[in-house]
Formats: sequence, C-alpha cells, structure tokens
Amino acid sequence: MTITLQSLAQDRWVTPAEGLVEIASAIDGRVVARASSAGLDFAAIVRHAREVGGPALRKLSFHRRADMLKALGAYLGERKETLYALAADTGANRRDNAVDIDGGLVTLAAYASRGRRELPDTSFIVEGEVEQLGKRGSFVGQHLLSPLHGVAVHINAFNFPCWGLLEKLAPAMLAGVPVIAKPATATAYVAEALVKLIHESGLLPAGALQLICGGTGDLLDHLTGQDVIAFTGSIETSEKLHAHPNVARHAIRFVAERDSLNAALLGSDATPADPEFDLFVREVVREMTAKAGQKCTAIRRVLVPRAQQTAVIAALKDKLAEVRLGDPRKDDKAMGPLVSRDQREAVRAAIATLQTEAEIVSGDPERCEGDGIDTTKGAYMAPILLRARDPMSARRVHDTEAFGPVATVLAYDDIDQAIELVRRGEGSLVASLFTYDNVVAEQIALGIAPWHGRLLIVDRDCAAESTGHGTPLPALLHGGPGRAGGGEELGGMRSVHHYMQRTAIQASPRRLAALTGTWSRGAPSPAATVHPFKRNYDELAIGDSIETASRPITLDDIEHFAHFTGDTFYAHMDEAAAKANPFFPGRVAHGYLILAFAAGLFVDPAPGPLLANYGLDNLRFLKPVSPDDTIKVKLTVKQKSSARRPEYGEVRWDVEVVNQYDEPVARYDLLTMSARPPA
Repeated sequence: MTITLQSLAQDRWVTPAEGLVEIASAIDGRVVARASSAGLDFAAIVRHAREVGGPALRKLSFHRRADMLKALGAYLGERKETLYALAADTGANRRDNAVDIDGGLVTLAAYASRGRRELPDTSFIVEGEVEQLGKRGSFVGQHLLSPLHGVAVHINAFNFPCWGLLEKLAPAMLAGVPVIAKPATATAYVAEALVKLIHESGLLPAGALQLICGGTGDLLDHLTGQDVIAFTGSIETSEKLHAHPNVARHAIRFVAERDSLNAALLGSDATPADPEFDLFVREVVREMTAKAGQKCTAIRRVLVPRAQQTAVIAALKDKLAEVRLGDPRKDDKAMGPLVSRDQREAVRAAIATLQTEAEIVSGDPERCEGDGIDTTKGAYMAPILLRARDPMSARRVHDTEAFGPVATVLAYDDIDQAIELVRRGEGSLVASLFTYDNVVAEQIALGIAPWHGRLLIVDRDCAAESTGHGTPLPALLHGGPGRAGGGEELGGMRSVHHYMQRTAIQASPRRLAALTGTWSRGAPSPAATVHPFKRNYDELAIGDSIETASRPITLDDIEHFAHFTGDTFYAHMDEAAAKANPFFPGRVAHGYLILAFAAGLFVDPAPGPLLANYGLDNLRFLKPVSPDDTIKVKLTVKQKSSARRPEYGEVRWDVEVVNQYDEPVARYDLLTMSARPPA
C-alpha cells in the first residue's frame, strides 16, 4: 500500500495535496510512499518552535529533560517492530536496521543517563573555575552556558532515518532547544513513522519537535543567529546550505557531517600469520557490506604494506565471495540493495571515475546475482573491490566517494608514505589501524590524528570488545575535520554545548554566587547558628558555613599515624632527610592526617539529615604542617543538586583547612548526601 507522508507542523499532521514525489522500495521498485512539503508555512513552523517549543523546554531543568528522553526511549523500544517492518524497504536487513533503530534508542538512553549524571538540576551550566579579575578579589568572572532561544534545524541523510534523527534530537532536547527535523526523502517514510510514535507518546512538550517530509522551501530564510543547522549528507549539499545568504548574514551555527573517505590501515608489522591480518580483512568486508556500504563511516580506502598487497586482495576476494545478496526481509545475513536505483547509478558513476586510476579486482558493478532478487526492479549491486595502480600519483581515489559497497586497495612502501596517503583524504570521520607493534601504532596514530575525528586501533587484545570501525558512540566524538565537515554531532556534553551560548559573566563574588547557585571565595558566607550537618537538604542555603575550633598537631600524632597506617615515609619520620627535601622545613604531618583531623573538627557525630560522605574532589595540599602547628576548618555549602531519588539531595561543600596564621594548608570539595523532608 502506498502512503502519503504527512508533516508535523505546529503540532498538527498536515497531508500534502500537490507536488508529490514517489518513493520506491529498494527491494523491488514498487512505490511505497509519496512525499511533498507543498503548502507548509515555514515561517509559522519556525515561529511555533520559538514561541511554543522553546519556552516549554527551557522551563525544564536538565534532569527533567533527561527523564523525558529516558521515558521516550522506553516508549519507542516497546513499539520498535513497527519501524523494523517499514525499514526493510530501505534495502537494509534486520541486522543493519538494528544499528539504525536500536542504535537510536541506545543514544537516547545514553544522553538521558549523562544528563542526569553530569549536568545540574538547573537550566544552565556553570563552566570552569571562577577567575579573579581584581587584586582584592571583589571582581571575578566565570563562563556560563545557557540554551539558545531559537530552533535546531536537523537535515538528515537517507541511510539512518531513525538513528540520524534521534542522535541529533537527544542533545538538542537535553540542551532545551526545539527541533525541526527534515529527513531525506528516500527513507522519509521510516522517519515519519518514528516521529508519529514520538508525537503519540505525549512525552515532549508542544512545539518541541516538528517534521518536514519533502523540500525545505524557504525555511532557511526565517532563521536567525539564535538558531542551529545540523546537516548530514553530501559535501555539495553542505556547501550550498552553508553558503545560503541568510545563513551567512546571521552567522547561523552550522554543524556538518558529510562525505568522508575513511581509511583502514594494516600495520607494516602485520603478516597473514598474525591475528591482526585476519581482523583487518574481516573489518574491511564488514564495512563494505553493512548497509550495502551506505554509511558515512564506511571504509573507502584500504591501505596495506606493498609486501602484503597480494595476500590482502586474495583474502578480501575470498571473504567477499561469501557475501550473498538477497531480499533483506528474508535473511538478516544477506546484503540487501542500495536505497534506490538512482543511488545505484550514482555509485556506478563514481566507480567509473575511480577506474581512471584503479582496476576492479573483485565484483562487477553492472551485474550481480542473489537469492530470489530481481536486479531490474531492485537496486542491488555486488561488492566492488578496486586496486590503485599507482597510489602515490592517484587523485580521484582521495576525492571520489562511491557511497555503496565499494573500496579501493592502496599499497604503501613505508609508514611515512602510509601517513601521507591517508592525509590526502583531506579530513575523515574515522580511520582504523590494525597493528600489534607499539612503535608503528604511535607513529601512525600521531601522524594521522589531526585529519580525523576518531581513530580506532585494533589488535588481538581489544578485538573481542571493539565496537568496530563504523560505529559512532554517544560518548565519543562523531565528526571530523576538513572534508568531513568539521562538526561534532556526538561526543557526550560537547554536542549539547552546540545548542547553548557560552557567556563570560563578570561580577562581584556575591552576585555571581546568587546567579549561578555556586559559592566561591569572596561571596557571603554567613556563620550558621545550627551546625549545617543538622539541617536537611532543603534547609541548607548556598554560603552557609561554620568555622571550627583549632586543634594542635603534635609529633606524637604524626608518629602514631605513621605506625598505625604503615605510612612511614621519611618526610614524616626522619628530620634530617625531611630538611634535605626542598618542599619541607623538617618533619611534617601526613596529608591524610590533616584530612582525618579536619573531619574530626567539623563532623557532627549524632544521627541527622546528613546521610553519607561519598567522596572528595579537587584536593590540594598547599602548605606543610609541622609538629606543634594548629589547624582549623572553614566548611561552606558550595553547591546543591537534586539526586535521582526524592529522599535526598547532593551537597558539595567547600573545605578550607588553615594553620595558626590563617594560611591555607589544604583545600577540597566534600561531597555528601543529605536527607530531604517527605513531600
């Protein structure tokens, strides 16, 4: 049945009546959907995102947005079979679609977890330490990240209609910026089904997500400097969008992930007798055939030592001969077709360009066989392996991407030549290196790292757990320099920051503490009338502090601590040796003795709202403590953050230990859990 795709505009599903473009199944050429954006009011769509979606998202803290993403992932996970059923017509088998569908759900879950774990329960981020800008400390500065008051326009490629949408959506939603998603038309029927599930869930605020099925019309004309464009696709389309007059005029943030001539290198140490050789061959074949090679991270250039070229080609041909083409709905191990016959023609044209410098050593771009397939109706193509005739003089191998099951072998004579060949790709998303030699690994890794967003080094030790050359991970950067676009779509909090503005705030410590909810030295720290450990989380205020009584530290204390703990380091036990040390005036107290005695000074021993001490951050010992010195502690509430459970909250305390001259001898952050009263 052919469906007419709808766009989600201003929280209403809109069915187009004209300008419809037919979308064919990659399997047999039948029309599965029609799409058009005719009739959409793009100015109203942008306005709705800004005026409805943005304010609703910004009202939520990072933790609430993270909880929203977690709930959405769970909701979609229970309904994902609907997406699998549709996605077969894109040409991908179930194994490949798992990367798209389940991979997208994993990314949602990952950002939900990181948002809860790494971000505060606020709507802004305090970045870095307070910078003292005046001599007396009354004028300070700090960076703050706050969500843009615009919209994120996400333009996605055809190869990952689910993951591509969700991996952009997750960081934007976490940042608090509404999204207008525009999927590639060739697979928009899968993206539309995904967004319908999201909309039906009711988990996102109104205006948080809109969908355009079809062209973008005059959408870019309505964007401003508060907006972001995140693009995945060809270098030609990327250049056109980036050069749009309105994009240039407003310096609109443009994040691109585009064409990438990714490389895999076999180290000069590897021979057919080594595990790394087999791992290399297996990875190249997997990356050539997964999603029929239609991956931005797929291996396009296969670099091998000249001495191993014949053996590598023979091994690759044997493995490629085992790959069977077939209907992706029937066998999850068969390689399915390309996304469309137009795409197949584009790949054939790219192969013809590559043949000016390389010869085909496996496969025929014009012919293929498979189980129960009709190559006249479906977009099937056999895997094609080429060999560069003269790698050092080749040019098209390094600038022509055949976006399909195609790779070219290039032989190198030494490591410097291998590095040079990889660099000619002018920037890639990922490269992989297969070696067991430390010198080879270091030389190549440092030689090519500036040209890559990610570098995978595989050997027998890590292969079993390696996620592979072509798998972007939410915690690590996905993007690359130069030709790859210069973007950072993933990478933990880095991608969240793309949707936020970094602002340097300059003010008094008092003003900065009030604004950021984080106490720093110089801000008010009123003495508490009740010991802070006796006050529950809700009763504690930023800046609440106590100053303890003093305690002397004797030589007996130092020696007892040394023998009790076994830490008899000479600086604590040998006066002459300690004096010879440039850091000490003689025997000194252990740093951990100072921490222990400090705790004894500020801890309230009775049961109370303080539940647990779960660690220290930023510990520094600033000045030695000698026998008969005294210490005291100033303890201040530095920061508060809601925990995962409502029964308690996390409190960060500033701890400063000073000697009898009020000179700081130690500073650190103490982390505790404090009870909250029942709601």
